[in-house]
Amino acid sequence: MPNPAILAAEPRGSLRGVEGSGEPGTVAICFVVAALQSVRARSFDADELLSRVGLSADLLQLPQARVSAKQYGELWRLVALTLDDEFFGQDSRRMKSGSFAMLCHSVIHCRNLAQALERSLRFYRLILDDIRGELVREDREARIELHTHAGAVQPRVFAHEILLMLLYGLACWLVNRRLPIQHAQFGYPEPAHSGEYRLMYCDALRFDAPCTAIAIEAAHLDLPLAQNERTLKDFLRTAPENIILKYKNTGSVGARIRRRIRQAPPGEAPDFEVLAREFHMTAATLRRRLREEGVSFQSIKDDLRRDLAVRYLTHSGRSVMDIALELGFSERSSFHRAFRKWTGASPGQFRSRDAAAGAVRPASCGKNAQSG
Repeated sequence: MPNPAILAAEPRGSLRGVEGSGEPGTVAICFVVAALQSVRARSFDADELLSRVGLSADLLQLPQARVSAKQYGELWRLVALTLDDEFFGQDSRRMKSGSFAMLCHSVIHCRNLAQALERSLRFYRLILDDIRGELVREDREARIELHTHAGAVQPRVFAHEILLMLLYGLACWLVNRRLPIQHAQFGYPEPAHSGEYRLMYCDALRFDAPCTAIAIEAAHLDLPLAQNERTLKDFLRTAPENIILKYKNTGSVGARIRRRIRQAPPGEAPDFEVLAREFHMTAATLRRRLREEGVSFQSIKDDLRRDLAVRYLTHSGRSVMDIALELGFSERSSFHRAFRKWTGASPGQFRSRDAAAGAVRPASCGKNAQSG
Protein backbone atom coordinates (compact mmCIF):
# COMPACT_ATOMS: atom_id res chain seq x y z
CA MET A 1 0.00 0.00 0.00
CA PRO A 2 1.26 3.52 -0.75
CA ASN A 3 2.35 5.69 2.12
CA PRO A 4 -0.44 8.29 2.48
CA ALA A 5 1.77 10.68 4.42
CA ILE A 6 3.82 11.56 1.36
CA LEU A 7 1.11 11.94 -1.23
CA ALA A 8 -1.44 14.60 -1.97
CA ALA A 9 -5.02 13.99 -0.91
CA GLU A 10 -6.04 12.83 -4.37
CA PRO A 11 -3.04 11.13 -6.02
CA ARG A 12 -1.73 7.90 -4.56
CA GLY A 13 1.09 5.72 -5.80
CA SER A 14 4.61 5.56 -7.13
CA LEU A 15 6.49 8.56 -8.47
CA ARG A 16 9.22 6.61 -10.18
CA GLY A 17 10.15 7.61 -13.71
CA VAL A 18 10.95 5.84 -16.93
CA GLU A 19 13.81 3.45 -16.31
CA GLY A 20 17.07 4.52 -17.87
CA SER A 21 15.65 7.83 -19.07
CA GLY A 22 17.43 10.05 -16.58
CA GLU A 23 15.84 12.74 -14.44
CA PRO A 24 12.78 14.14 -16.20
CA GLY A 25 12.20 17.86 -16.48
CA THR A 26 10.09 20.51 -18.13
CA VAL A 27 10.57 24.11 -19.24
CA ALA A 28 8.50 27.01 -17.91
CA ILE A 29 6.12 28.66 -20.38
CA CYS A 30 7.78 32.06 -19.80
CA PHE A 31 10.76 30.86 -21.85
CA VAL A 32 8.44 29.87 -24.70
CA VAL A 33 6.86 33.33 -24.62
CA ALA A 34 10.30 34.97 -24.65
CA ALA A 35 11.48 32.84 -27.58
CA LEU A 36 8.48 33.93 -29.66
CA GLN A 37 8.70 37.68 -29.02
CA SER A 38 10.90 38.43 -32.02
CA VAL A 39 8.88 36.04 -34.18
CA ARG A 40 5.75 38.10 -33.55
CA ALA A 41 7.65 41.40 -33.80
CA ARG A 42 8.75 40.46 -37.32
CA SER A 43 5.23 39.36 -38.31
CA PHE A 44 5.97 35.65 -38.63
CA ASP A 45 3.28 33.14 -37.64
CA ALA A 46 4.19 32.14 -34.08
CA ASP A 47 1.11 29.94 -33.71
CA GLU A 48 2.20 27.88 -36.71
CA LEU A 49 5.62 27.30 -35.15
CA LEU A 50 3.98 26.18 -31.92
CA SER A 51 1.76 23.79 -33.83
CA ARG A 52 4.77 22.24 -35.58
CA VAL A 53 6.22 21.19 -32.23
CA GLY A 54 2.91 19.96 -30.83
CA LEU A 55 1.99 22.99 -28.70
CA SER A 56 -1.19 25.03 -28.59
CA ALA A 57 -1.12 28.83 -28.61
CA ASP A 58 -3.62 28.73 -25.73
CA LEU A 59 -0.81 27.43 -23.54
CA LEU A 60 0.83 30.87 -23.58
CA GLN A 61 -2.05 32.24 -21.52
CA LEU A 62 -1.36 29.82 -18.63
CA PRO A 63 1.43 31.28 -16.43
CA GLN A 64 2.04 27.96 -14.65
CA ALA A 65 2.19 25.83 -17.82
CA ARG A 66 5.25 23.77 -18.75
CA VAL A 67 6.52 22.11 -21.94
CA SER A 68 8.92 19.22 -22.43
CA ALA A 69 12.62 19.84 -23.08
CA LYS A 70 12.19 18.14 -26.44
CA GLN A 71 9.40 20.52 -27.48
CA TYR A 72 11.36 23.55 -26.34
CA GLY A 73 14.50 22.38 -28.12
CA GLU A 74 12.56 21.89 -31.35
CA LEU A 75 10.87 25.28 -30.98
CA TRP A 76 14.30 26.83 -30.38
CA ARG A 77 15.61 25.43 -33.66
CA LEU A 78 12.48 26.48 -35.58
CA VAL A 79 12.64 30.05 -34.28
CA ALA A 80 16.36 30.26 -35.08
CA LEU A 81 15.73 29.04 -38.64
CA THR A 82 12.72 31.31 -39.14
CA LEU A 83 14.62 34.40 -38.02
CA ASP A 84 18.00 33.16 -39.30
CA ASP A 85 19.13 34.23 -35.85
CA GLU A 86 20.23 31.81 -33.13
CA PHE A 87 20.08 34.68 -30.63
CA PHE A 88 16.36 35.25 -31.25
CA GLY A 89 16.60 38.94 -32.09
CA GLN A 90 18.06 39.73 -28.66
CA ASP A 91 21.07 41.57 -30.09
CA SER A 92 21.32 44.37 -32.64
CA ARG A 93 23.28 41.95 -34.83
CA ARG A 94 21.96 38.56 -35.93
CA MET A 95 23.67 35.34 -34.84
CA LYS A 96 23.09 33.54 -38.13
CA SER A 97 22.01 29.90 -38.31
CA GLY A 98 24.98 27.58 -37.95
CA SER A 99 26.92 29.94 -35.67
CA PHE A 100 26.64 27.72 -32.59
CA ALA A 101 27.77 24.67 -34.57
CA MET A 102 30.75 26.62 -35.88
CA LEU A 103 31.62 27.66 -32.32
CA CYS A 104 31.51 24.03 -31.20
CA HIS A 105 33.86 22.98 -34.00
CA SER A 106 36.25 25.78 -33.04
CA VAL A 107 36.56 24.64 -29.41
CA ILE A 108 36.40 20.84 -29.71
CA HIS A 109 40.21 20.49 -29.93
CA CYS A 110 41.07 22.93 -27.13
CA ARG A 111 43.50 21.54 -24.56
CA ASN A 112 41.30 22.31 -21.52
CA LEU A 113 38.13 24.04 -20.34
CA ALA A 114 39.86 27.39 -19.81
CA GLN A 115 40.96 27.59 -23.44
CA ALA A 116 37.51 26.46 -24.63
CA LEU A 117 35.75 29.13 -22.55
CA GLU A 118 38.15 31.88 -23.63
CA ARG A 119 37.66 30.94 -27.27
CA SER A 120 33.86 30.73 -26.85
CA LEU A 121 33.70 34.18 -25.28
CA ARG A 122 35.94 35.63 -27.98
CA PHE A 123 33.62 34.09 -30.59
CA TYR A 124 30.56 35.74 -29.05
CA ARG A 125 32.37 39.08 -28.83
CA LEU A 126 32.84 38.88 -32.61
CA ILE A 127 29.26 37.80 -33.31
CA LEU A 128 27.27 40.00 -30.91
CA ASP A 129 27.33 43.78 -30.53
CA ASP A 130 25.35 44.42 -27.33
CA ILE A 131 26.80 41.89 -24.87
CA ARG A 132 30.44 41.23 -24.02
CA GLY A 133 31.51 38.10 -22.16
CA GLU A 134 34.68 37.70 -20.11
CA LEU A 135 36.34 34.93 -18.09
CA VAL A 136 37.59 36.36 -14.78
CA ARG A 137 39.80 34.44 -12.34
CA GLU A 138 40.18 35.48 -8.71
CA ASP A 139 41.96 33.16 -6.29
CA ARG A 140 40.00 29.88 -6.27
CA GLU A 141 37.04 31.26 -8.22
CA ALA A 142 36.42 31.62 -11.94
CA ARG A 143 33.52 33.70 -13.26
CA ILE A 144 31.84 33.91 -16.63
CA GLU A 145 30.76 37.54 -16.72
CA LEU A 146 28.33 39.18 -19.15
CA HIS A 147 28.44 42.94 -19.59
CA THR A 148 25.94 44.98 -21.59
CA HIS A 149 27.52 47.64 -23.79
CA ALA A 150 26.63 51.26 -23.14
CA GLY A 151 23.79 52.35 -25.40
CA ALA A 152 22.36 48.84 -25.80
CA VAL A 153 18.74 48.15 -24.87
CA GLN A 154 18.65 47.30 -21.16
CA PRO A 155 17.81 45.00 -19.64
CA ARG A 156 17.29 42.20 -22.15
CA VAL A 157 16.79 39.43 -19.66
CA PHE A 158 16.31 36.70 -22.25
CA ALA A 159 19.58 37.65 -23.95
CA HIS A 160 21.46 36.94 -20.72
CA GLU A 161 19.51 33.72 -20.18
CA ILE A 162 20.27 32.46 -23.70
CA LEU A 163 23.97 33.25 -23.57
CA LEU A 164 24.46 31.75 -20.11
CA MET A 165 22.63 28.60 -21.15
CA LEU A 166 24.76 28.19 -24.28
CA LEU A 167 28.06 28.94 -22.55
CA TYR A 168 27.43 26.88 -19.43
CA GLY A 169 25.72 23.99 -21.20
CA LEU A 170 28.51 23.68 -23.74
CA ALA A 171 31.16 23.88 -21.02
CA CYS A 172 29.55 21.06 -19.03
CA TRP A 173 29.21 18.91 -22.14
CA LEU A 174 32.81 19.47 -23.16
CA VAL A 175 34.12 18.08 -19.86
CA ASN A 176 31.29 15.53 -19.57
CA ARG A 177 30.16 16.64 -16.10
CA ARG A 178 28.08 19.26 -14.37
CA LEU A 179 30.21 22.14 -13.14
CA PRO A 180 28.75 23.16 -9.76
CA ILE A 181 27.90 26.86 -9.69
CA GLN A 182 28.97 28.45 -6.41
CA HIS A 183 26.92 31.61 -6.82
CA ALA A 184 25.25 33.61 -9.58
CA GLN A 185 24.38 37.26 -10.07
CA PHE A 186 22.32 39.07 -12.66
CA GLY A 187 22.57 42.60 -14.00
CA TYR A 188 18.82 43.21 -13.89
CA PRO A 189 15.96 43.20 -11.35
CA GLU A 190 14.66 39.86 -10.10
CA PRO A 191 12.21 38.49 -12.71
CA ALA A 192 8.92 36.81 -11.83
CA HIS A 193 10.37 33.45 -12.87
CA SER A 194 13.49 33.66 -10.69
CA GLY A 195 12.53 30.34 -9.10
CA GLU A 196 13.63 28.72 -12.36
CA TYR A 197 17.13 30.12 -11.79
CA ARG A 198 17.51 27.99 -8.66
CA LEU A 199 16.83 24.94 -10.79
CA MET A 200 19.20 26.03 -13.55
CA TYR A 201 22.08 27.51 -11.57
CA CYS A 202 22.24 27.43 -7.78
CA ASP A 203 20.55 28.73 -4.64
CA ALA A 204 22.90 31.68 -4.03
CA LEU A 205 21.39 34.30 -6.36
CA ARG A 206 21.82 38.08 -6.46
CA PHE A 207 19.91 40.52 -8.66
CA ASP A 208 20.47 44.17 -9.63
CA ALA A 209 24.18 43.37 -9.75
CA PRO A 210 26.74 45.35 -11.79
CA CYS A 211 26.89 42.51 -14.32
CA THR A 212 25.55 39.01 -14.92
CA ALA A 213 27.91 36.23 -13.83
CA ILE A 214 28.13 32.60 -12.74
CA ALA A 215 31.02 31.41 -10.58
CA ILE A 216 32.68 27.99 -10.58
CA GLU A 217 35.81 26.63 -8.91
CA ALA A 218 38.89 27.89 -10.74
CA ALA A 219 40.38 24.39 -10.58
CA HIS A 220 37.75 23.22 -13.07
CA LEU A 221 39.36 25.38 -15.75
CA ASP A 222 42.20 22.85 -15.93
CA LEU A 223 39.87 19.97 -16.80
CA PRO A 224 40.72 18.34 -20.14
CA LEU A 225 37.99 18.09 -22.76
CA ALA A 226 36.23 14.73 -22.90
CA GLN A 227 34.64 15.12 -26.36
CA ASN A 228 35.79 14.74 -29.96
CA GLU A 229 34.60 15.26 -33.54
CA ARG A 230 32.53 12.06 -33.44
CA THR A 231 30.67 12.92 -30.23
CA LEU A 232 30.25 16.51 -31.44
CA LYS A 233 28.31 15.29 -34.46
CA ASP A 234 25.81 13.53 -32.19
CA PHE A 235 25.70 16.52 -29.83
CA LEU A 236 24.81 18.98 -32.59
CA ARG A 237 22.10 16.71 -33.92
CA THR A 238 19.91 17.38 -30.87
CA ALA A 239 21.30 20.69 -29.54
CA PRO A 240 20.12 22.65 -27.65
CA GLU A 241 17.59 20.13 -26.28
CA ASN A 242 20.43 18.08 -24.83
CA ILE A 243 21.74 20.93 -22.64
CA ILE A 244 18.56 22.80 -21.68
CA LEU A 245 17.94 20.72 -18.55
CA LYS A 246 20.73 18.16 -18.42
CA TYR A 247 23.08 20.27 -16.30
CA LYS A 248 20.55 21.84 -13.95
CA ASN A 249 21.24 22.36 -10.24
CA THR A 250 21.21 18.98 -8.46
CA GLY A 251 22.72 20.03 -5.15
CA SER A 252 19.78 21.89 -3.62
CA VAL A 253 17.75 20.34 -0.83
CA GLY A 254 14.70 20.33 -3.10
CA ALA A 255 16.60 18.45 -5.82
CA ARG A 256 17.84 15.90 -3.27
CA ILE A 257 14.29 15.30 -2.04
CA ARG A 258 13.03 14.92 -5.59
CA ARG A 259 15.75 12.40 -6.35
CA ARG A 260 15.07 10.44 -3.15
CA ILE A 261 11.33 10.21 -3.85
CA ARG A 262 11.87 9.11 -7.41
CA GLN A 263 14.29 6.36 -6.43
CA ALA A 264 11.95 4.85 -3.83
CA PRO A 265 10.17 1.56 -4.66
CA PRO A 266 6.43 1.82 -5.43
CA GLY A 267 4.47 2.70 -2.31
CA GLU A 268 7.59 3.23 -0.20
CA ALA A 269 8.40 6.90 -0.79
CA PRO A 270 9.61 8.48 2.47
CA ASP A 271 7.46 11.00 4.30
CA PHE A 272 8.69 14.40 5.42
CA GLU A 273 9.84 13.29 8.88
CA VAL A 274 11.84 10.40 7.43
CA LEU A 275 13.51 12.71 4.91
CA ALA A 276 14.47 15.14 7.67
CA ARG A 277 16.16 12.32 9.59
CA GLU A 278 17.94 11.07 6.46
CA PHE A 279 19.25 14.58 5.80
CA HIS A 280 20.30 14.93 9.47
CA MET A 281 17.96 17.88 10.05
CA THR A 282 14.96 18.61 12.18
CA ALA A 283 11.66 18.84 10.32
CA ALA A 284 11.59 22.57 11.08
CA THR A 285 15.07 23.08 9.60
CA LEU A 286 14.20 21.10 6.47
CA ARG A 287 11.00 23.10 6.04
CA ARG A 288 12.97 26.35 6.41
CA ARG A 289 15.59 25.25 3.86
CA LEU A 290 12.87 24.46 1.35
CA ARG A 291 11.19 27.80 2.01
CA GLU A 292 14.52 29.57 1.34
CA GLU A 293 14.68 27.75 -2.01
CA GLY A 294 11.17 28.91 -2.83
CA VAL A 295 9.61 25.44 -2.84
CA SER A 296 7.56 23.21 -0.56
CA PHE A 297 7.45 19.46 -0.03
CA GLN A 298 4.07 19.30 -1.76
CA SER A 299 5.22 21.38 -4.74
CA ILE A 300 8.23 19.07 -5.22
CA LYS A 301 5.92 16.05 -5.40
CA ASP A 302 3.48 17.81 -7.71
CA ASP A 303 6.27 19.00 -10.03
CA LEU A 304 7.78 15.52 -10.20
CA ARG A 305 4.38 14.03 -11.01
CA ARG A 306 3.89 16.62 -13.78
CA ASP A 307 7.31 16.04 -15.33
CA LEU A 308 6.90 12.28 -15.27
CA ALA A 309 3.48 12.59 -16.92
CA VAL A 310 4.98 14.61 -19.77
CA ARG A 311 7.82 12.12 -20.18
CA TYR A 312 5.54 9.07 -20.16
CA LEU A 313 3.27 10.60 -22.80
CA THR A 314 6.13 11.59 -25.10
CA HIS A 315 8.49 8.65 -24.60
CA SER A 316 6.30 5.61 -23.99
CA GLY A 317 3.28 3.91 -25.52
CA ARG A 318 1.57 3.34 -22.19
CA SER A 319 -2.14 4.04 -21.94
CA VAL A 320 -3.36 7.23 -20.28
CA MET A 321 -5.06 5.21 -17.54
CA ASP A 322 -1.89 3.25 -16.86
CA ILE A 323 0.08 6.49 -16.57
CA ALA A 324 -2.56 7.98 -14.28
CA LEU A 325 -2.38 4.99 -11.94
CA GLU A 326 1.43 4.95 -11.99
CA LEU A 327 1.48 8.60 -10.93
CA GLY A 328 -0.98 8.00 -8.12
CA PHE A 329 -4.28 9.22 -9.58
CA SER A 330 -7.12 6.89 -8.63
CA GLU A 331 -9.36 8.18 -11.43
CA ARG A 332 -8.70 9.02 -15.06
CA SER A 333 -10.75 12.23 -14.74
CA SER A 334 -8.61 13.58 -11.89
CA PHE A 335 -5.46 12.98 -13.95
CA HIS A 336 -7.06 14.76 -16.93
CA ARG A 337 -7.88 17.80 -14.78
CA ALA A 338 -4.39 17.98 -13.34
CA PHE A 339 -2.68 17.50 -16.70
CA ARG A 340 -4.82 20.15 -18.39
CA LYS A 341 -3.87 22.57 -15.63
CA TRP A 342 -0.18 21.79 -16.20
CA THR A 343 -0.09 21.92 -20.01
CA GLY A 344 -3.35 23.42 -21.28
CA ALA A 345 -4.28 20.15 -23.03
CA SER A 346 -5.69 16.76 -22.12
CA PRO A 347 -3.24 13.83 -22.05
CA GLY A 348 -4.69 12.51 -25.31
CA GLN A 349 -4.43 15.89 -27.04
CA PHE A 350 -0.87 16.35 -25.79
CA ARG A 351 0.21 12.94 -27.11
CA SER A 352 -1.55 13.47 -30.46
CA ARG A 353 0.08 16.86 -30.99
CA ASP A 354 3.50 15.48 -30.14
CA ALA A 355 3.02 12.57 -32.57
CA ALA A 356 1.84 14.94 -35.32
CA ALA A 357 4.77 17.25 -34.70
CA GLY A 358 7.12 14.28 -35.06
CA ALA A 359 6.38 14.20 -38.78
CA VAL A 360 7.63 17.78 -39.17
CA ARG A 361 10.81 18.10 -37.12
CA PRO A 362 12.99 21.20 -37.60
CA ALA A 363 16.52 20.76 -38.90
CA SER A 364 19.18 20.18 -36.27
CA CYS A 365 22.09 22.47 -35.50
CA GLY A 366 24.42 19.83 -36.90
CA LYS A 367 22.63 19.76 -40.26
CA ASN A 368 22.68 23.52 -40.41
CA ALA A 369 26.43 23.48 -39.95
CA GLN A 370 26.96 20.82 -42.57
CA SER A 371 24.94 22.72 -45.14
CA GLY A 372 27.35 25.63 -44.85
